[in-house]
Amino acid sequence: MHSAFLGILNPFLYYLVLFKAYSLLKAQEAGTLNYIWPIILVLLSVPLLKQRIHWLSIIAILVSFSGIIIISTEGKVTTLEFKEPLGVALAIGSSIFWALFWIFNLKDQRDEVIKLFMNFVFGTAYVFIALMCFSGFNLIGFKGLTGALYIGLFEMGLTYVLWLKALKLSSNTAVVSNLVYLSPFISLIVIRSVIGEKILLSTIIGLFLIICGIAVQHLSRKFLNQEKI
Repeated sequence: MHSAFLGILNPFLYYLVLFKAYSLLKAQEAGTLNYIWPIILVLLSVPLLKQRIHWLSIIAILVSFSGIIIISTEGKVTTLEFKEPLGVALAIGSSIFWALFWIFNLKDQRDEVIKLFMNFVFGTAYVFIALMCFSGFNLIGFKGLTGALYIGLFEMGLTYVLWLKALKLSSNTAVVSNLVYLSPFISLIVIRSVIGEKILLSTIIGLFLIICGIAVQHLSRKFLNQEKI
């Protein structure tokens, strides 16, 4: 039953919303906005995990939020002109589903790989139901098949397992966790070289502010731990 619930959050709702955001926004915008999830995690931890929020966390949220505004408006901060407000809302919404997934996942003590497998079993069932209700089956072309194989193997499958394995093998999980902040910058390089999308200065500035906000959030956790001691 726990897997049935978590399967709704991830992969079903998370990827359904995220892929729709990608169809409306530039790849650099949707991908970067999705990295706001650590800040969303902090906000949701207050009511769901009864955790108190440090004043540094509030600063972190404001810094990351400023990055969101810069990316969403493509640098037109003074006019607040959003080119695709629905796409922005969906990209941020996907990070909410992701944060909720990890919060509820903390309460499940089963083996991580087993949990992942069961979540995707239920997620597949939900996708099948949605497909029958809103789309229907079509013959899959070569591009569609290769795209599905890539997403299934790398985006959703091996990546999860390797990440969990890295955390288990590491003597310092904080160091490994910090490596995840390289991924949005690497993503921009891939988007530029593979898709050919011009990377906007506003995206780089916004991403920098989001990462700064997350870094400040890590700093606030250290302060909270020291206060507990």
